[in-house]
Amino acid sequence: MTNMTNMTNMTKPVPTNTDAPCCGGGVSRLDLSDATALAVQLSAIADPVRIQMLSIIASSASGEVCACDFVEPIGKSQPTISHHLKVLNKAGLVAGDKRGRWIWYRLSPGSIDGVISSLSGAIADSPS
Repeated sequence: MTNMTNMTNMTKPVPTNTDAPCCGGGVSRLDLSDATALAVQLSAIADPVRIQMLSIIASSASGEVCACDFVEPIGKSQPTISHHLKVLNKAGLVAGDKRGRWIWYRLSPGSIDGVISSLSGAIADSPS
């Protein structure tokens, strides 16, 4: 009988105050469109091979790299390299120009700074 009494006490409803605002009201600094665009870019960056590719392009003396020049330092096949470059291109992080049978890639102007700025603006602490 004691167990039944304890169980009854555990299921009593918790009183709520319906006059008080709930939690404090969350505010997003990004609308859905901006959040979606940022998520596409972050998803493209969130791969070790693609981060290596961005690093190779960024450290290139000329600012651009032939697609064939990613194979050796990254250790992946040309079809895999092409796939990763396509993902980066679709996300707007790199741009390419076809020269002969190869495509030369460069960072899209402001793309990396744009991702950093958008992410910082979205999650930065509010001023006190």
